[in-house]
Amino acid sequence: MRPTLYISCLLPNPVMAIARERFHLVQEPLNTLPCPAALREGLCQADAAIVTLGDRIDTETIHAATRLKILANYAVGYNNIDLAAAQQRGLIVTNTPDVLTDTTADLTWALLLATARRIVEGDTLVRSGTWTGWSPTQLLGADVSGKVLGIIGMGRIGQAVAQRSMGFRMTVLYHQRQPLAAATCSQTWQYRSLHALLEESDIVTIHVPLTPDTRHLLGARELGLMKPTAFLINTARGPIVDEGAMVEALTHDMIAGAGLDVYEEEPAPHPLLTRLQQVVLLPHIGSATLQARINMGRICLDNIQAVLGGRPAPNQIHEYGGCGT
Repeated sequence: MRPTLYISCLLPNPVMAIARERFHLVQEPLNTLPCPAALREGLCQADAAIVTLGDRIDTETIHAATRLKILANYAVGYNNIDLAAAQQRGLIVTNTPDVLTDTTADLTWALLLATARRIVEGDTLVRSGTWTGWSPTQLLGADVSGKVLGIIGMGRIGQAVAQRSMGFRMTVLYHQRQPLAAATCSQTWQYRSLHALLEESDIVTIHVPLTPDTRHLLGARELGLMKPTAFLINTARGPIVDEGAMVEALTHDMIAGAGLDVYEEEPAPHPLLTRLQQVVLLPHIGSATLQARINMGRICLDNIQAVLGGRPAPNQIHEYGGCGT
């Protein structure tokens, strides 16, 4: 008999076709996230499961799903899963690294440019029918070329963002727990303490995982160190930034703007964020290209087949680390 697979939310058609062929599905997934009770019920009936970053897998759920052998997280980041409880129970947890690196780095640059050059405001003006023509002072934005880019977290995605900055002749500063080894670090990337990076950068972009140590990594004090002309970009995880403190900084012109793909309490951003014109808001689409999402699903299925076949999972998570969407 085919193993039983629970998929918490509908995945792209090519992934679903493979899943239906290789596994017995607990149920056909919907295009919306399940409620906690439905999530737990589905996990308890399955040998393996594919869950998303919106599914909160807590200690009680992990210990209730005694049949479950592997949780394949459809994301790089895995702050939605109680990893300690999974390790205690012997439940294997995997993620989807590499395949969304370029996709997320591309979106970071899309947000960066849209925020600095006021792209959304311009689009809104034209669509509204109130645009009266070119003006020397209309929608003046900020230059990106030649500026200082500060990257918090220099993993796969952070490095991909840095590589894209070469075409803009930017100075790249970075911060993480330890400087990169010389063999993996461009000679032009400069390590800084977090406070020095915030003080020196014209654009700050976040690419660390959400862990207990990085929750509110940027609060009122840190945001106060940034230049009043600087922009903040976040495509990692919302709670890395104290959202209330960020709104205060934006409201009082302590920073020039922000480009956000993630929020502290998704799917609801801070209510004042939607009123600020100097902020570009996206609905957590960092990995949202068809090819990336198909590849993510295939990685999940490959990990599941390995574990159920008695082989090591290619992408097993052993400790906190990594980043992504």
